[in-house]
Amino acid sequence: MNFTDLADDTEDSSYTLQQRQTAANRSTWVSVGINVLLCSFQVGVGIFSKSQALIADGIHSLSDLVADFVVLIAGHHSQKDADEKHPYGHHRFETAASMVLGLLLLAVGVGMLWSAFVKLQSPHNVEKVHVTALWVAGAALVSKELLFRYMLSVAKQVKSSMLVANAWHARSDAASSLVVGVGIVGNLLGYPILDPIAALVVGLMVTRMGWSFTWDALHDLMDRSVDEAEVQAIQDTLLSTPGVRGVHDVRTRKMGDMIVVDAHIEVDALQTVEAGHDITVDARNRVMQRHRVLSLMTHLDPWKKPDLDHERVQRG
Repeated sequence: MNFTDLADDTEDSSYTLQQRQTAANRSTWVSVGINVLLCSFQVGVGIFSKSQALIADGIHSLSDLVADFVVLIAGHHSQKDADEKHPYGHHRFETAASMVLGLLLLAVGVGMLWSAFVKLQSPHNVEKVHVTALWVAGAALVSKELLFRYMLSVAKQVKSSMLVANAWHARSDAASSLVVGVGIVGNLLGYPILDPIAALVVGLMVTRMGWSFTWDALHDLMDRSVDEAEVQAIQDTLLSTPGVRGVHDVRTRKMGDMIVVDAHIEVDALQTVEAGHDITVDARNRVMQRHRVLSLMTHLDPWKKPDLDHERVQRG
């Protein structure tokens, strides 16, 4: 999943920070309630029905529950106001939370792989599961798929990569429930070995997704820029500002789900300093209103005059 696909357009949603936080909390608490029920049923029925795959799926639901609380905690801290030590605010709490979710998925996936591998070493000890396990796996599949669609919809509306990560965590559980269901059916049809094989496949899926989230979050923490379409949209907004004759050296870096931007704005060389300042302020306000930009630092350049700062950068 690419976190740049948070919305179908390049402009920010009309949600305020408070509305984003409220929506995030609501969707996460819905996830908490569903995961508590699923984890209890999956592990309980898995033990009763002797299905390793269903138990593994239940552990995955437990990891979802832990992830939900990570999201709630990170969401709370990310909304804190900027202070002396954090002049840009605490938005990267969300990026850190995405990394924690990825590492959590990695740990859960590796644990599942090890457990399934050990079971496959003694295939003759694999027991036939009870049909109840199939019904629980089916219920988990439907519940997780519906939860995924709900959470992803909220995440796209408020443009939160942390919520996207949590939504796809739910989708990974839905996919794992499907694999578990296939394994249980195979076990019931007389192929017991398919149950631990299903658990192995689930482990591979979870591990892959955990690596993806961790890698994306790591790049964001290293000041990765936003995608070219969003950079172009910001540049277009700057160019549409009355008095702006040109824009260059637009640079971006992610700050949680917000963006920090640097840009060189060109105005008529005969403008007064005061007039040029007013133009840059207007341009800044337009960008802040239309895009998910946390801060815009502008450098004023004369239009069609040598840009010595830019030339030094180019020569270097």
